[in-house]
Amino acid sequence: MARELIYLAILDGVSYAALLFLVALGMTLVFGVMNIINMAHGSFYAFGGYLAATFGGWAIAAGLSPAWSFLLLPLAAVLVGTVLGGLMEITLLKRIYNKDPILQLLITFSTFMIFEDLQRMIWGTQPYFVSELVKYTGVVDVMDITYTRYQLFILPSVALVAFLALRYFLRSSRTGRQIVAVAHNREVSTALGINVRKICLLTFIVASMLGALGGALASQTTSWVPGIGADMIVLSFAVVATAGLGQIEGALVAALMIGLARSFAVYLFPEIEVLVPYLIMVLVLLFRPQGLFSVAQARRV
Repeated sequence: MARELIYLAILDGVSYAALLFLVALGMTLVFGVMNIINMAHGSFYAFGGYLAATFGGWAIAAGLSPAWSFLLLPLAAVLVGTVLGGLMEITLLKRIYNKDPILQLLITFSTFMIFEDLQRMIWGTQPYFVSELVKYTGVVDVMDITYTRYQLFILPSVALVAFLALRYFLRSSRTGRQIVAVAHNREVSTALGINVRKICLLTFIVASMLGALGGALASQTTSWVPGIGADMIVLSFAVVATAGLGQIEGALVAALMIGLARSFAVYLFPEIEVLVPYLIMVLVLLFRPQGLFSVAQARRV
């Protein structure tokens, strides 16, 4: 394998892992605090990408500078997380917190299917693609490889900042410590005067924003078509399961591992590229059923 090809696989792997981590981070946060595997989480990724592409199209039509996309991408994530995520938690999830996990899984999957149809109703079936921000930031030479600054710097930086900000928030702020308390024991948290309903709503909105942010960032490098949310939810679940349900730090390592493995498979064994993330997950779960970074019967944020 040529040296340049190895470098390119590494750069592609890190770039893809950054997007994968943002989505998986939201999914693992929801499970860690609310003990729900949200199969509709991929829809937030899809809605974030569609809305960011729509905003980008409007900005281009209005003659605005591509630099506005630096504000439009997080704006799309905030809108999707607040409106769609907030409505889903208030109208649906609060009714199933104490229900059987299978029922929770079926209901969130049904919600995902509804969201898929809603995307088709709003945006149709034609591909959406906006790459003005990639063009605006330009390219850079890295070890004799020409690579976009957007994928090299912006995607990994946003993922890392999101991870550090969430970690600091959970450990250092009053609200963050309340979230951690609810994750450990909801009943005791209620007895201590913590508003568990408010904490669950806040957690779900933040998690939805993270998923939508991943989609908004990906809208600059990916053609947006119906069904893209399904692909991401399966991959992000592979990350969460590999790391261990509820493991934020572990999700970072697992996303990087799966992203790099998938990237190398694209260049070396494209026939099995789709299988590689799931092969990693299966191998990990065979020897560590609780995931790489969890201990048996433990759940934490």
